Amino acid sequence: MKVLIIGGSGFLGTELVRQATAAGWETAATYCSRPGSIAGVSWYQLDLRVSGHVDEVLAAVAPSAVINATSGGSDWAVTADGSIRVAMAAAKRGCRLVHVSSDAVFSGSRIHYDETCLPDPVTPYGAAKATAETAVRLLAPAAAVARTSLIIGRGGSVHERMVHAMAADTHDGVLFTDDTRCPVHVEDLASALRELAVSDQGGMFHLAGADALSRHELGVLIARRDGLDATRLPAGRRADTLIPGAIGVRLDSSVTQGRIRTRLRGAREFLGVR
Repeated sequence: MKVLIIGGSGFLGTELVRQATAAGWETAATYCSRPGSIAGVSWYQLDLRVSGHVDEVLAAVAPSAVINATSGGSDWAVTADGSIRVAMAAAKRGCRLVHVSSDAVFSGSRIHYDETCLPDPVTPYGAAKATAETAVRLLAPAAAVARTSLIIGRGGSVHERMVHAMAADTHDGVLFTDDTRCPVHVEDLASALRELAVSDQGGMFHLAGADALSRHELGVLIARRDGLDATRLPAGRRADTLIPGAIGVRLDSSVTQGRIRTRLRGAREFLGVR
């Protein structure tokens, strides 16, 4: 197996690279500004905003599968246009493509979303992700598009770092009690994405955890796991702010769970304090 991980120096990408190399895969990965530190990986600098750059990297690597785990936030040139360039290049070379998307493609009007639900984004980031999804499915019909939610790890995710900062009173803001998601552990997510990379299953997949939690509930679990004072975490309601975006999005991953071996644990399990 020869895999190219786009965005290999990011939080999810780093775990993908770690698991791929541990499995004995021939692994190449891209970075924008700084390569990762995992040994045995071929690193390539890649700017998804530059036309033709993706084609050059794929020509150099000649992978059998490409996992696009890059995160450009609301930067349309990276998140939307860049993903389209990846899909076009992978389709041209006949590479298996796994594209990572987000629950941000939904408005929250339905609350529960399964794999058949169509995007209805309400933020620039969600719109960019939705555009990328649509383009990938048109350009590479055999590709796997995997929507996920808040990604948690063993302390390194943005959400975990924010909880630590809030508990130390070095971060302004609050954790919303009415903003619900289905957090997933980065190890489970990476394992599921690798499964999809070696399968021939195409279409839409939901790779989110089994538990729906508010951001405050998630913060409390992180604090308890890490021995922090959870009572120091400020709470508030998203509905009382002018912050745009969906308030409650629960990805239903039950159909996907029946198609993959990796068990997508809920946050109450993987953050459980023993």
